[in-house]
Amino acid sequence: MSIDPNTTSGFAIIVAAMAVAAYLTRIGGFFLMRFVVVTPRVEAWLRALPLAIMGSILGPIAAHGGPAEYVAFVATAIVYFWRRSDILAAFAGMAVVAASRAVFG
Repeated sequence: MSIDPNTTSGFAIIVAAMAVAAYLTRIGGFFLMRFVVVTPRVEAWLRALPLAIMGSILGPIAAHGGPAEYVAFVATAIVYFWRRSDILAAFAGMAVVAASRAVFG
């Protein structure tokens, strides 16, 4: 079976499949964590995970980005260390890169 992503129905099927995959991944993690004993070491690992994911996203951007990405990278780091919120830092970085691209092209 072939799904054409250029049609409305094909696009809707693809988006729905991605939503189901994301949901199953998320609930799968909650289900599997029932079998893990949360030791101080595991707790430290879980606390460090969001920052590690943020670093894995920002690393290639910092290595191969342009001026807009560099400014956004610095803004993301500043907001993270100021507020200690990875979500707020991500939004700040997206806003700065969007504004930088709009202003500087």
